[in-house]
Amino acid sequence: MFKYAGILLLPVWFTACQHPVKNNVANVSKDALKFSDSNTYIASLAGTVPVIDGISDDSCWAKATWDTLDQRWLGAAYGPDDFSGRYKAVWGGNRLYFYLEIADDSILNIHEPLVQYWDDDCVEIFIDENASGGIHQYSHQAFAYHIAPNMDAVDIGPDQKPHTYNSHVKGKVLKVENRYCWELAVTIYPDTYSDDKTDNLPVELFSGKVLGFSMAYCDNDTSETRENFIGSVNTPGHFKNDGWIDADCFGKMVLKE
Repeated sequence: MFKYAGILLLPVWFTACQHPVKNNVANVSKDALKFSDSNTYIASLAGTVPVIDGISDDSCWAKATWDTLDQRWLGAAYGPDDFSGRYKAVWGGNRLYFYLEIADDSILNIHEPLVQYWDDDCVEIFIDENASGGIHQYSHQAFAYHIAPNMDAVDIGPDQKPHTYNSHVKGKVLKVENRYCWELAVTIYPDTYSDDKTDNLPVELFSGKVLGFSMAYCDNDTSETRENFIGSVNTPGHFKNDGWIDADCFGKMVLKE
């Protein structure tokens, strides 16, 4: 099981978030939801990219906008003492950078990296580099990175087997009481990425680029299987647990200067 050391430094916890209120999925079409303000995250250029140490004292985080993990895609209702989460993002070069604050009363990481990895506590980041959508279950049309606290980053490859893509993700998690701060750098690859090659080139990001994107957290306190799956967007496909199969249900990320 993953062990944490106590850290004394943590940003102020959960002030008001200015991200638009998320729409009711029953009343809005799939395409409208995907491009709605509430399901589109605007990521600013980092300027100076952050040091990945789990501490949000880098200048880029001061201008980044918080969004909440408040959409219960799977699982029973939970209270704020069980889980609360939010994240922010910036970009630079060929990477997206994320800072998450997760309040969780219990964190579980007991499985081997490639066995029931979705049933442990983990951050899950859905990225479709060219926002083209479509089925990605057994391809790299999009990525669904399951990122464990020890930074094992798992997705399913074209051979229909899970693989670690640890070279794609660099991160650090710090803990204070029941609060966990994740700082992550994710290298962005195109849909031509091949598991059989060692010379895959990442994509250089630019202002105005649109990516398919959703952020989520798999929460499990004491059970054999995942208790909750909590995300950032409210597209219908995610509520059916289709995100690992179909990139059409992702939200959007727009990059700006």
